[in-house]
Amino acid sequence: MGVEPTPTIHALPLRSADFSSLAETLDYAAEGETGVNFYTGRGELQAALSYGELRRQALVLARRLAGLGLDRGARAALVAVTGPDFLRFFFACQYAGLVPVPLPVSIRLGGHGAYVSQLRGLLEGCGAAVAMAPAGVLKFLEEAVGDRIALHTYGGPETFDALPETDVPLQPLRADEMAYIQYTSGSTRFPRGVVITQRQVLSNLGSIIRHGLQVTERDRCVSWLPYYHDMGMVGFVLAPIGAQRSVDYLDTHDFAMRPRRWLELISRNRGTISFSPPFGYELCARRVSEEDAARYDLSCWRIAGVGAETIRAETLERFAQALAPAGFRPEAFLPSYGMAECSLGISFTPIGRGLAVDRVDADHLAGEHFAQPADAGTARVGGFIKCGPPLPGHEVVIRDGQGRPLPDRHAGAITVRGPSVMSGYFEQPDLTRASLSEDGWLDTGDVGYIADGEVVITGRKSDMIIIRGRNIWPQDLEYLAEQQPEVRPGDASAFSVPRTDGGEVVVLVVQCRVADAARRAALVRRMHRLIHETLGIDSVIELVPPHTLPRTSSGKLSRSAARRDYLQRLEEAERSGGGVEAALGG
Repeated sequence: MGVEPTPTIHALPLRSADFSSLAETLDYAAEGETGVNFYTGRGELQAALSYGELRRQALVLARRLAGLGLDRGARAALVAVTGPDFLRFFFACQYAGLVPVPLPVSIRLGGHGAYVSQLRGLLEGCGAAVAMAPAGVLKFLEEAVGDRIALHTYGGPETFDALPETDVPLQPLRADEMAYIQYTSGSTRFPRGVVITQRQVLSNLGSIIRHGLQVTERDRCVSWLPYYHDMGMVGFVLAPIGAQRSVDYLDTHDFAMRPRRWLELISRNRGTISFSPPFGYELCARRVSEEDAARYDLSCWRIAGVGAETIRAETLERFAQALAPAGFRPEAFLPSYGMAECSLGISFTPIGRGLAVDRVDADHLAGEHFAQPADAGTARVGGFIKCGPPLPGHEVVIRDGQGRPLPDRHAGAITVRGPSVMSGYFEQPDLTRASLSEDGWLDTGDVGYIADGEVVITGRKSDMIIIRGRNIWPQDLEYLAEQQPEVRPGDASAFSVPRTDGGEVVVLVVQCRVADAARRAALVRRMHRLIHETLGIDSVIELVPPHTLPRTSSGKLSRSAARRDYLQRLEEAERSGGGVEAALGG
């Protein structure tokens, strides 16, 4: 008989992560029949573990780890490949009193050296005592360690499974101790290790389960999100265990190659809760034909969460239209706002409402930093998705440049305070002080406003383009580029660079698959004209080959890296006597 998935419904009474530690959370889930299920890129069930079996395996491994004699709280770096081994090691650390540190998996081609360098920096940054990587990525870990990093033990799962079990009494991590270190995606700077305690993550899990998602006994989760990202780790590893729900996993790489597998899994196993950044929905909308959609039944999908990057209504509307024949309901969309520094969730929209777009006067917002509702006479309308009110126990305040609170609809820095906010960045006190005030207010680094009690995100402070005193959102420029038939969503990156004669100039780097020189020139002229007519600014436009734009480990566009790469190309072109696309002084 083949492998069977774990059930959706079982007799264990649902509890909403009301535990003192993650070890205790798994202890309770292990009393039921639900668990984790891993699917291949072909949609075949590869492995299924009940939470009871996961706990048993984690305890065996914990007794092996205990025999290493490591200090309590020592860090265990785990390359977070989607599969049973990562979960087994993560919870073994919880039982053995070690702090797991999920590390990213390289998902970009041609980045061998960069990935090894990233792993080395993360190993050094967290002060890892041990490190584990599965067979497919073990060579990268071995190269990163080399003879430069002194680890007690490292290797593949089999290295640790060969250790002897000890009878040393296990002392699981307690409520006031670190639960894990979550590295940020590093979209604006080198990744920072977010320190989250057991109490902080369990508080967030409880709020998400009870209020954000209103989880029931009939819910089943489906995810392709990477474990090293907070939405994948907290939202779809820890939350299902905290609510004792079964979850079906598809590897992130397999999703990127075959996004329809995600929809097939939801349809086949009657999944009810699944999240994605907007680019995941866009990928599906492009790849799914009307014939494909008719083969699915997505009427079971009650929460189609969306977050992690700028949300555009148009993207989700295309998905809803493409999957309407499958019974997908637009009201299932659940925009949310969160970040690793707050464990995960900060705000969730009301369940069943779908998208709520706040349409404002875009020019007034750019010039006066006030989200004036648009009317019939508004020249340029901007639409921002409402991300719901803060979770219970959390406060969100918008502040100006001097840190003063701002009234509703005034745009400024988003700050949050609550029981889920991080303790700080691991061994980076200066960064911690810059982001976290003594009275617990976290500067999220995001810009937005409050409308009707709901959080509205307009962008990242670090990505803001300021031209002659006006705030220009890079997303607006990127959206204009993506409206051209030659440009796909996610193929444009906007930022500013210094002009040779002073001031700043906007640069738009666009991945273009068109080879014909005349068509490329026409595309550039069209985008120049559209940007000038829409935003009233001039710009430099550079067309680059596909796969040129850099992304973070979680798949988000990295504008800071795109800017760095552009300046490097410009410098090389100037040294060779050529030009990139246009001079910066003009």
